Amino acid sequence: MKVRQISVFLENKSGRLAEVAGVLGANKINIRALSIADTTDFGILRLIVNEPDRAYRELKGAGFTVGSTDVIAVEVADRPGGLAGALQVLERAGINIEYLYAFVQKASNAALVVFRVEQIDEAVRVLQENGVRILSGEEVYSL
Repeated sequence: MKVRQISVFLENKSGRLAEVAGVLGANKINIRALSIADTTDFGILRLIVNEPDRAYRELKGAGFTVGSTDVIAVEVADRPGGLAGALQVLERAGINIEYLYAFVQKASNAALVVFRVEQIDEAVRVLQENGVRILSGEEVYSL
């Protein structure tokens, strides 16, 4: 139930994000979701792609500083308050969220929220016990 996320460390200068997108596009790797956090000097681009192993190799080969992390993708109702239920489950279990980002599925009335948490296995367990749907990596990669 874990999804592999690719993280790319980028200098905060013009064209670096376009270079990453160019490498992925040239290798026919499709971006499913992304988030970028930046500071004055650098940014961390977090990506969910359809082929994470190949994306990691291609970006590394192109000279980028790349890492990978396990995250979880949670399906929530795409309506006001839809996210609150999943967040409350994690809060009651004392599980800290390091970061999250979301995207809407094309053919569904649900949104997907990508969570990076400290205790990933425990988060999966408590979310499932509380009826929250967690997608597998394969499901997310094929969206």
